[in-house]
Amino acid sequence: MSTAQQILVVDDDADIREVLRIQLENKGYLVSEAVNGKEAVEAASKNPDIDLFILDIMMPELSGIDACEEIRKKSSAPVLFLTAKSKESDKAAAYENGGDDYLVKPFSQAELLMKVQSLLRRYVVYKGKSETASNSTEIQLQDILIDTINHSVYRENQKIDLTDTEFQVLMYLQRNKGKAKDAQSIYEGVWNEAFLPASTNTIMVHILNLRKKLELDFNNPTIIRTVWGKGYQIDEA
Repeated sequence: MSTAQQILVVDDDADIREVLRIQLENKGYLVSEAVNGKEAVEAASKNPDIDLFILDIMMPELSGIDACEEIRKKSSAPVLFLTAKSKESDKAAAYENGGDDYLVKPFSQAELLMKVQSLLRRYVVYKGKSETASNSTEIQLQDILIDTINHSVYRENQKIDLTDTEFQVLMYLQRNKGKAKDAQSIYEGVWNEAFLPASTNTIMVHILNLRKKLELDFNNPTIIRTVWGKGYQIDEA
């Protein structure tokens, strides 16, 4: 890879950090480490060039979930959670607090690298590029302004903080304006991975998070509508 992408590995288990570091460095990534969530937040503050955070959830000082909340105030880089928990409610909690993807321990090297490559492809390759088919760098969506160059969203000049994945989901729906897209279409279009039944919940959580941030009343959404039986849609102006 031409420019080394930076990954911060956060786990209180030194052996796990070492294994992850070796696997990732062998693929050309630049890897740094933190032993708990508090150190991860400090690293995010000091280094704005981190392209991916890999966070264990259960850690002393500050959990991965709490650390992610703080990191989101400083960075839109994707967060990959590592955990021994595999319940859907645990996954939902991870997504609701700013996580982008989820890997259950134990996992294979192939699984890890697939997730890492997918998250970095979305964040790094498309970072700074317009996500629209037109040459416009700004999109007006009701009272929301989307800056496609800086991947930022504003309402009345107030920035609305979206994770990179949330932004990509929003742009996917914007590119397909006027068309209802089901969970499979959104997942395959944004994640670039094969759709699995469990992925439906992933899409539902990200749509809910987007509505909470974008809609004036997320219980009665007007920006991202649900088209019953078909999926989610941003209407034509």
